[in-house]
Amino acid sequence: MIGADAIVKCLEAEGVTTVFGYPGVAICPFYNSILSSDIRTVLIRTEQNAAHAASGMARMTGRPGVCAVTSGPGATNLITGIATAFADSIPLVCITGQVNSELLGSDVFQEADITGAAESFVKYSYLVRNVEDIPRIFKEAFHIANTGRKGPVLIDIPIDVQNAVCSKFKYPDEVSLRTYKPTVKGNMAQIKKVIKGLEKAKRPLICAGGGVLIGEAEQRLREFAERHNIPVVSTMMGIGAMPTKHPLYFGMVGNNGKAYANRAMNESDMLLMVGARVADRAVNQPEVITRNKVLVHMDVDPAEIGKNAGPTIPLVGDVGHIFDDLLNQEFTVDSEEWIHTLGQYRIEMEKKRMPNPDYVDPAAFITMLSDSMKDNAVYVADVGQNQIWSCAYHVVKNGRFMTSGGMGTMGYSIPAAMGAKMACMDRQVIAVCGDGSFQMSMMELATMRQHNIPVKIIVLKNGYLGMVREYQHFTYKDNYSVVDLSGSPDLEKLAAAYDLPFLRLTTMEKAQETIDAFLKDDRSVLMECLIDPMDLVK
Repeated sequence: MIGADAIVKCLEAEGVTTVFGYPGVAICPFYNSILSSDIRTVLIRTEQNAAHAASGMARMTGRPGVCAVTSGPGATNLITGIATAFADSIPLVCITGQVNSELLGSDVFQEADITGAAESFVKYSYLVRNVEDIPRIFKEAFHIANTGRKGPVLIDIPIDVQNAVCSKFKYPDEVSLRTYKPTVKGNMAQIKKVIKGLEKAKRPLICAGGGVLIGEAEQRLREFAERHNIPVVSTMMGIGAMPTKHPLYFGMVGNNGKAYANRAMNESDMLLMVGARVADRAVNQPEVITRNKVLVHMDVDPAEIGKNAGPTIPLVGDVGHIFDDLLNQEFTVDSEEWIHTLGQYRIEMEKKRMPNPDYVDPAAFITMLSDSMKDNAVYVADVGQNQIWSCAYHVVKNGRFMTSGGMGTMGYSIPAAMGAKMACMDRQVIAVCGDGSFQMSMMELATMRQHNIPVKIIVLKNGYLGMVREYQHFTYKDNYSVVDLSGSPDLEKLAAAYDLPFLRLTTMEKAQETIDAFLKDDRSVLMECLIDPMDLVK
């Protein structure tokens, strides 16, 4: 057995079913060895999207996604995908080929110090020097990626190590890292303080972050909220922790969130921040959420607690375990009057739109699409105006909502949707993007076609980089700079080139029948919706 064979054996031991990647000479031994395995390989058309596709799969399975690329530009192209996963705490194991060990540091062809370059965006990285270390390193990498605050782990493997003979292969049964022991169980004394606070509170509120979904704790959060009648809001990454139409759910907070959700945060007297960073996009004035209230911050990462806002009750641990402990305690919460007040806020403060009837209204369209989607469908939003409209108007039932939150990476939706679809081929998976973000990953239409991945794609087309145009509209008084997307391809011809069915919607007049046709077809379908170029998310 050579090192490349050992890598494949490690992936098999971890139950890996799919590797997304792009080969090159420095990773060829691995790609040669994987031919003898049942692990499926997917040729992505650009390396960044290998990490995005692995991210989509990881978010659906709860296990680390895997990608493998070559050295030099292959590895450096992967960095944006790694950073995107790191910002949203998505577990990945990223394998990169490297030049021969004896040539490291010589600036030879396609050499790049990828462990150094990616240092700020990984939980941990390895440069494999000895072929005998491969089983240990892979066991550790999967453990680190999927425990504590989850995230990407990088393994850089020189080609000579991949080709070296491994004298004895034994995959470890367990991991023991002296300096890495994440806290899982919440401190019971702190949990009892939370309960005492809830018993006194008149305006309690839970703010669910992405950690609830990453920790697969959404059902326990819902049970806790329902049992004690506690209203819930969410960050962008926490969308889906509660069904959108649940009577206790009051929307997304933040600059682009619901006004009544932000008001609920401000007026609550006890706020439980659960699996959320308290970062600027959700809370742009951290001092507001600490004023005149008890702030509880629950997070598996102790570094996040107190980083942006000082909590009254810090609580480190896995949110699923913490809710298990909370559900085992008997106590009552008096919140009827508060919930009635929030209901009034929702009625009074719901934003009124004035859409242009000559175009598709993205708000009405997304809601209509959501109502027509299957109950457990997966909706993947890209970045830009399409993302904000999606957050505001997509209705999550019992499915999933995914997007790039922390990094805000354009081009995320199509490859992530491919990974999500491959993880659950029986579920409806839809990618929604703008015409700018679509052009950042439209090359993956070839991947979808080659590997028969039936993702449905909607392009909200307005001819601009809409979010930046909107910013320039308000900040620079319509002095637009480098946001015009003139020269974009004819999507109907592009769809034909990839043998995709194509639909175009120009107004809301035939929206429902177009949506029905779009969803009825089991194949990949590309739909273009023409949006008023001057429409605003504000």
